[in-house]
Amino acid sequence: MAYHKSALKRARQNEDRRLRNKAVKTSVKNIVKEVRLVAGESSKEAGMKKLDAAKSKIDKAAKKGVLHKKTASRKISRLSNLINAISA
Repeated sequence: MAYHKSALKRARQNEDRRLRNKAVKTSVKNIVKEVRLVAGESSKEAGMKKLDAAKSKIDKAAKKGVLHKKTASRKISRLSNLINAISA
């Protein structure tokens, strides 16, 4: 366990960040799941709306540093390919 004052503060900050990052990661996972469900059952228009929401959420997570920039790009690319394949 941390003993120094600065180490105690750092431990508190890390815990706060961990919880904040966990919330963002969970919301990203949920929106990706929604896009995949919509892609399986609905029209392309509904899929595009969900995809736009997912892009926004994933980009925000990358901007905050929760997701790596390339990870975010890969997720968006895969979802876009999935939605584009609906009409093909």
